[in-house]
Amino acid sequence: MQLANVVNAGQGLILDLGGPTAESLTSPEEDAYCVMKGTLPPGISVPLHSHGDAESFYVLSGETQVLAETEGGLKWQTVRRGDFAHIAGGTKHAWRNVSTNPFEVIIITTPKLGRFLREMCELVKAEGKGSSVEKLHELEERYGYWSGSPEENAAVGIALSS
Repeated sequence: MQLANVVNAGQGLILDLGGPTAESLTSPEEDAYCVMKGTLPPGISVPLHSHGDAESFYVLSGETQVLAETEGGLKWQTVRRGDFAHIAGGTKHAWRNVSTNPFEVIIITTPKLGRFLREMCELVKAEGKGSSVEKLHELEERYGYWSGSPEENAAVGIALSS
């Protein structure tokens, strides 16, 4: 275990998640928390999902919409450079970039979610961008995570490609 570590810009492990990318800045095997730099290209969405892991997001650049459960139900909110969003564990949420610019964010979460994203990256690498829905569901089940159906995503304004 390293006692100190510096990751220079662009030198972290890049995780291709089939549209969004995450640059891993910490080791989900060794560290007490997971820090990543996430990028959501224009026109790309992260479908409706939930997991027991809390996530915090600090917006570095761009603008996007985050959908999260509130006391009044699911609600889209716009976040921009300098904004902060916290999603409690178990909360349904999604992201969509309807702007013309990439959206960049620092993500702080649990090592468990970091390991899940690394495995998801391996699945995307092995299966291609249109990864097998069955294999993705198997991965989610193993971690105890949930993702919305195509109908549930359509109901909140996200079209899933088949």
